[in-house]
Amino acid sequence: MSQLENLKKHNAQYVEAFNAGDFEAMDAFYTDDAVAVWEPGQPLTGQARRDAQRAFLARKPKITTSTRDAFIADDTALLIVDWVIETIDDDGRPERLEGIGVDVLRLGTDGIWRYAVDDPYGQK
Repeated sequence: MSQLENLKKHNAQYVEAFNAGDFEAMDAFYTDDAVAVWEPGQPLTGQARRDAQRAFLARKPKITTSTRDAFIADDTALLIVDWVIETIDDDGRPERLEGIGVDVLRLGTDGIWRYAVDDPYGQK
């Protein structure tokens, strides 16, 4: 399997874990020092990233994605991804979120791609 095919498989597995609400599986898609920017201008790392992710998954969101572009240079990849999330807001009302994500991934020594930077609103 080529690295590009492996990267596309990674995205499909991420969507599956996300839609299942499986925090542990999703967390495994991130490097230990990953930065997530789920709200513009508010990067999260470490336990803060994990706590925010766990809280968001508790709302049982569902995501669909479409990879716009994927570029690989050795052990680093850049993904541009269109995404839509159907979830509920703080008042329990349906909410639709969407954006164009800009993500940087690193290839681990185990052959697995992991997010180093996850910026779902990277093109805003």
